Amino acid sequence: MRKLILGGLSGLTALTMGASSAVAMDHCNTPSGMPSLKDLSGEVVTITGPWEGRDEELVNMVLDCFEKATGADVQYSGSGEFEQLIVTSIRAGNAPNVAVFPQPGLAADMAAEGGLDPLGSDLADWMTANYGAGSSWVDLGTYADADGNDQFFAFAYKVDVKSLVWYSPENFEDNGYDIPQSMEELIALSDQMVADGLTPWCIGIESGGATGWTATDWMEDIMLRTASPEAYDAWVSNDMPFNSPEVVNAMEVWGSFSRNDDYVAGGADAVASIFFGDAPNGLFTTPAQCMMHRQASFIPSFFPNQGQELEDGEADFFYFPAFAEGDLGKPVLGAGTLWVAPSMTDATMEFFNYLTSPGAHEIWMAQSGFLTPHLGVDASAYANDALRGQGEILANATTFRFDASDLMPGPIGAGAFWTEMTAFANGQDAQTTADNIQAAWDAIK
Repeated sequence: MRKLILGGLSGLTALTMGASSAVAMDHCNTPSGMPSLKDLSGEVVTITGPWEGRDEELVNMVLDCFEKATGADVQYSGSGEFEQLIVTSIRAGNAPNVAVFPQPGLAADMAAEGGLDPLGSDLADWMTANYGAGSSWVDLGTYADADGNDQFFAFAYKVDVKSLVWYSPENFEDNGYDIPQSMEELIALSDQMVADGLTPWCIGIESGGATGWTATDWMEDIMLRTASPEAYDAWVSNDMPFNSPEVVNAMEVWGSFSRNDDYVAGGADAVASIFFGDAPNGLFTTPAQCMMHRQASFIPSFFPNQGQELEDGEADFFYFPAFAEGDLGKPVLGAGTLWVAPSMTDATMEFFNYLTSPGAHEIWMAQSGFLTPHLGVDASAYANDALRGQGEILANATTFRFDASDLMPGPIGAGAFWTEMTAFANGQDAQTTADNIQAAWDAIK
């Protein structure tokens, strides 16, 4: 259900980021230009993915430039039922050359069944050297094959950033507040706001049948700031139990924000009942109901003017910072798409080589809703300052980790994790919450 909620926001996000509705005739003329590629005249590359509507138009711009550079015929098919359709086609032996997965876990399942062709160590080495947070991306796309051997299967292209705090620049300026550079400074700033008679945070986790997912995002961001990336990975796989001290500690840190009546607009008791899309509106009231809101890059679509606030300078964002103590660098939580090859051909491999070029990223960067960790792109290609700033956060990340709940088994990530975090928001203690989630995990093993 969460995928449906966020997937349906893509069109709104495009509007938020000020995209032109018309496709530029010279969209292949990017700052870095098109790479030199093989002549693939007469070759066909079939691609299946989750994008429809405006996003399908945008991905087709990228594919169009590959066609122009190579003479190949690229055929894209998008569907809101992608997850079901790709599994069926792979198992039936009629898979496309390329598939675009929003879920790493599903891609890993297909690799384990022998349904994907590996992309090779050269491409993995390229990604380590040319993407911010280096090996994080290779790790995200490395799965066990049908023989149990780890291989690189999935190329990350088009990424979303979740580690953002939204605020009103005018409110910060009027009160003399600076952008915090560490978690310690963020907490100190929150305390200063309380001392000044203001409320630091707007938080809401209500989302119908998916209530609680925004709390899991907070929890995931905090895990990356209180525990090592290796601990995060072990937590995701349940090699480190959900009720381990590291996880309980992260939940307590989250509670220090969400269960503090002085910190939260409406008080801690309101967190579980406030619709997540309404939560940031308190930034824009007079007087402001809150000063900050932690949420992913899509949230301006829910602002009172559907994101025009960014264009008008009424809203901005900063990186949700790490603790200065702990030496965990600059971790970034996010999501995105992974491109795999269920049916590899020479033309397919050339297509993946194309995706390594800066120009293949700059085409979409210049439109809307696209971020990349590619260090070789020209940041001036981004359509606006908001995307450029988020791209900088992504490029400067020392660690990138995918949304944990999206990687966990469905009964946990889209089940017990949501419901128990809601119970925690309503007053249940952290240890009981963690114990209950671990019990749910034990029940499916």
